[in-house]
Amino acid sequence: MPAPLSGLRILVLEDEALIALDVDQLCRDHGAEDVILAANLREAQQAAEPYDVAIIDVMLDGEPTLDFARSIKAAGVPFVFASGYDQLDELFAGFPGVRLVSKPYSGEDLVEAVVASVRKLASSADG
Repeated sequence: MPAPLSGLRILVLEDEALIALDVDQLCRDHGAEDVILAANLREAQQAAEPYDVAIIDVMLDGEPTLDFARSIKAAGVPFVFASGYDQLDELFAGFPGVRLVSKPYSGEDLVEAVVASVRKLASSADG
């Protein structure tokens, strides 16, 4: 049975370095082909290589990442949100069906959310 993230190129938009490194290792341990780390929106927008899915921290240094999320959603890139905040009504209103993984999260929860977002996009493309 292939690893759950086998062959995926994953963008991780996370401003906390230790969390970003943990997510990088987690994704690689679960078969990701490549993990692109971005600590801010500029780095995320300049990510030179295409990616298959993204993990997006809702807030980076107090700045919301919702506009970036809208742009990759429009481009057809699946993603999940990660956040330490629990009051995110605006998020859910603008992104129905996008999974939020609350920090601190378990690795299995994050991997499951990423796999589900990729499958959801694939099934909507097939149907």
